[in-house]
Amino acid sequence: MAGNEKTAQPAQAIHPLVDKARRVAEQHRRLVADLARAEGEVAVTRASLAVALSAALAGRARREGEARQALVALHRKAARSRPRRRNRLARGAERLLLRLGAPGRTVILARSGLWAAGGGLRGRLSAWRSMLNHVRGGAAAGAQPPALIGHDFYLQHYPDVASLGTAPLLHYLTAGAAEGRTPHPLFDPHFYAAANAADLAATGLSPLEHFVRLGAAQGRDPHPLFSVDWYVAQRQDLAAAGVNALAHYLDAGWREGLSPHPLFDPAYYDAQIAAAERGTPPLLHYLTAGWRAGLKPHPLFDPAWYLERNADVAASGQEPLTHYVLAGGLEGRDPSGWFVSRHHQAARGLRVVNPLVDYLTGGAWQVEEPRPGFSSAAYLASHPELAEGGLTPLEHWARRSDR
Repeated sequence: MAGNEKTAQPAQAIHPLVDKARRVAEQHRRLVADLARAEGEVAVTRASLAVALSAALAGRARREGEARQALVALHRKAARSRPRRRNRLARGAERLLLRLGAPGRTVILARSGLWAAGGGLRGRLSAWRSMLNHVRGGAAAGAQPPALIGHDFYLQHYPDVASLGTAPLLHYLTAGAAEGRTPHPLFDPHFYAAANAADLAATGLSPLEHFVRLGAAQGRDPHPLFSVDWYVAQRQDLAAAGVNALAHYLDAGWREGLSPHPLFDPAYYDAQIAAAERGTPPLLHYLTAGWRAGLKPHPLFDPAWYLERNADVAASGQEPLTHYVLAGGLEGRDPSGWFVSRHHQAARGLRVVNPLVDYLTGGAWQVEEPRPGFSSAAYLASHPELAEGGLTPLEHWARRSDR
């Protein structure tokens, strides 16, 4: 009996430890379950907050769109048109004026309305003297007039004009426009003529004359990558003053960081080029050099990627963003690896002219997945700072990946 009692004692001594271990294990299971339940509740709360934040951002985008429309309407009301008809009689008069030498040619410049003159009698007299000197200076390099003509660009692009010794502005007015020549890298005469053919035929004006006298005030775009309405809607003072958007951009707007198009982000573009190259408008740099160097005009548009995947565009030699704006977006081509045009189009449930422009101007908050497997709400939940920065989820993702 005594021996049996001795053998039973260890079992009785172990039992409380086993019981305690079981209690600890049960408590651990309860804690794990509570933690999982809490994490689930947090996830649901985060998802709900993300959905609510998405709805709030959609509302903000809607209000911003309405504000843009109001500023565009203000610009239309404030802008001043200067109609003119250039009929057969006017063209005959120009031929006679050409024969009169510098004074007659100065009259041609003045009648065009392209030369930006100051106000009052003194301003007009000063402009006449400047035009006369400009005509006499001919094709002298660096003699940029206060007009939407790229003086040096025209001479470099058209060596036959340089050999004539004629001032580019005068040549454009008397011959170049009829020959389809481009007066400035940011003015595409073929694009403008195609969009405004009936009005050009009715007035007899050249594309550039029509834009300066009428088109700029009416919101007609001078280039596929320059949206007059987008530009003037960025600041109320521009809209209220009725500015010529392209002239303002070239004179001051680019220095003020204004964007010429929804798909051109000047700050993003400038960050890719050396400081020494930042002395020209970013869009001008992109069109004349940047795209060939593979520089991106926007986080969601990659020129090199676009050309690699669209051999027909590469073979044509066309600048890729211009192609995407004019045709590629409507055809469902993707602007980069970040954005799937057809997927966004299907998610929106409507046919938009350019899916990426739609995404950037409010459409981002109308779709759950702008690309397969990418949840905007989930991304927003992980990056709530987007609510303050104004970036869309895909823009933010692309920018982070660029670092």
